[in-house]
Amino acid sequence: MKPIEVEELTKYYGDFCAVDHIDFDVGAGEFFGFLGPNGAGKTTTIRMMTGLSTPSKGTVMIMGFDISKDPFEAKERFGVVPEASNIYEDLTAWDNLNFAGELYGISRSERRRRAAELLEAFDLSEFKDKKVKGFSKGMRRKVTLSMAMIHSPEILFLDEPTSGLDLQSTIRLKEILRDLNGRGTTIFLTTHILEEANALCDRIGIIVRGRLAAVDAPEKLKRTIQASQSVEVSFDPAVPGMAFDLEDLPAVISAEKKGDKWRLLTQDPSLVAASLFEYANSRGLKIVSINTLGPSLEDAFLAIVNDQAKGDGSR
Repeated sequence: MKPIEVEELTKYYGDFCAVDHIDFDVGAGEFFGFLGPNGAGKTTTIRMMTGLSTPSKGTVMIMGFDISKDPFEAKERFGVVPEASNIYEDLTAWDNLNFAGELYGISRSERRRRAAELLEAFDLSEFKDKKVKGFSKGMRRKVTLSMAMIHSPEILFLDEPTSGLDLQSTIRLKEILRDLNGRGTTIFLTTHILEEANALCDRIGIIVRGRLAAVDAPEKLKRTIQASQSVEVSFDPAVPGMAFDLEDLPAVISAEKKGDKWRLLTQDPSLVAASLFEYANSRGLKIVSINTLGPSLEDAFLAIVNDQAKGDGSR
C-alpha cells in the first residue's frame, strides 16, 4: 500500500473533460510535485484527491482508504493547504490553530503544544493573540500552513504554498517542509514555480490538458531533452538590440534575455563560447560571466507541454 494511489481519475464538467483518466501513485515519504500550465487540471485533480470534488470516474486511495467511500478515515491522515487561505478572520492566530486541532480530535493539551510549536516555527508567536483580519497576506499564509500541520499528518497536500510569502518566509517554509519530509511525511505539491519543484521534489508529474504527460525525477525529465544546451552570458555594458546580434552568431538557435544575462540555446556550446568572446572584443564589451548550462526543468516542462499540445492537435 502506498500513501496515495490514483487510478483512472476523471472529471467532466458537462461535455468538457477537465481531468482525463490519469493514473499515478506517491510512495511513502516521497516529495511529489504536480505541475502544469494554467487550466491543465491541477486544481481539479487536487480537489478530487482531497475530497472537495467528486470524480466522474476513477478512485483516489489515501493510506488505503477510498476518499469517496471513506472520507473521514482518509481525511484524518492528511492536511491541506489550499491556494486561498481558509482561516477565520475574526479569530486570533492561536484560536484558529486550536480550532483546527479540535476538528481533528486532538486533545486540548496536545493541540496547545502543537499550536505553540507552529507559531514559533513561523515567527508568529508575538502575534498569536491578534485577530487574523489584521494580518498581511504572508502572515495569513503562515497561519493556513500551521492549521494544516496541527495534527502532524502522514500526508500534506500543498496548493501553491509559497503564494504571498516574502523571501525569508519562503526559505523558512522550505526548511520546514524538508524537515517534515525527512521525518517521513509524504508531501504532494502543486506549484507554478518550477525552481521550487526542482529543489524540493523527488518526482514530478506534469499534467497538460487534463492528461498526465510525464512522471519522473526532475533530472530524468531534463535528460529527455539533453540534446539542447545553453550558454548563459552577461556583458558590461548591455547594448540595446543585442538579441539580433547574438542570434546571428554561429551555432546559436535562439537568444533569450534572463534578467541581466542572455541565454543562448545551442547544440555546440564550445563554438558559441568562442564566438561570444570574439563578439565582445569587436564591440569593446566586457564579459562579466559565462556559463554552459544543461537543460533546466523549465526547458523540459516547456518541451513536454508543447509535445503534448502537438499530439492533441493531431488527433
